[in-house]
Amino acid sequence: MEIQFYKYQGTGNDFVMIDNRQGSFDKTDQSLVARLCERRMGIGADGLILLQNRTGYDFEMVYFNADGRLGSMCGNGGRCTVQFAKQLNIISDKAYFLAADGEHYASISAEGNISLKMNDVQAIECTDNFYFLNTGSPHYVAFVPDVAQFEVFQEGRSIRYNDRFQTEGTNVNFAQLPAQDEPLFVRTYERGVEDETFSCGTGVTATAIAASFKGRTSPVKIKTLGGNLEVAFNRTGETVSDIYLIGPAVLVFEGKINI
Repeated sequence: MEIQFYKYQGTGNDFVMIDNRQGSFDKTDQSLVARLCERRMGIGADGLILLQNRTGYDFEMVYFNADGRLGSMCGNGGRCTVQFAKQLNIISDKAYFLAADGEHYASISAEGNISLKMNDVQAIECTDNFYFLNTGSPHYVAFVPDVAQFEVFQEGRSIRYNDRFQTEGTNVNFAQLPAQDEPLFVRTYERGVEDETFSCGTGVTATAIAASFKGRTSPVKIKTLGGNLEVAFNRTGETVSDIYLIGPAVLVFEGKINI
């Protein structure tokens, strides 16, 4: 079987993109998804995304983790899917689409940045040591003094597989909180990938919201290993609305692979 694919990245968070409007891709084959995402024997990616037809929307985004399992919302993946839809001439500069966590709106600026509206956050768990919230995917956020030297893989994995999170899993974010006018440096251990990624869209969104409890005001500029993002939002108590994840999404290459 020959598969046409496109490789996209959003601040280093990379995805295999497939135009599945004809419904020919077997979504039930987890091993196929994992093989395509595998970095040595496959194309290599943090996840795989299908762009599909959906009545009432410009398109539907179906996201799979790199391990082949159906995933929850992916913010960087959402921005990449919007850019992919533009490449396929499905949209021009605005999109209305369906993802795992519901409806999303997005727009593409003249400079190529994609502003993706995320769903409202209704409840935030705040403790002395961490924050826990769902921004389309569950996220644990902790602030540390020197995130550049922090053991993200080891510490992130221990939290992801602790007694509380082992069954359902969580993404784990570590961030450094610098001066008000400087960007937050965020590093993320992602469930499904089971490793640190260069960037996580729902993760930086969660971290920006958590940082508002420490005095940061919207919009919050974010630095990741793969590039820069921005998160804008309105927060009233533990309810956050009008959340936008803003940043680039880039086509890396395209090709065909025989499976």
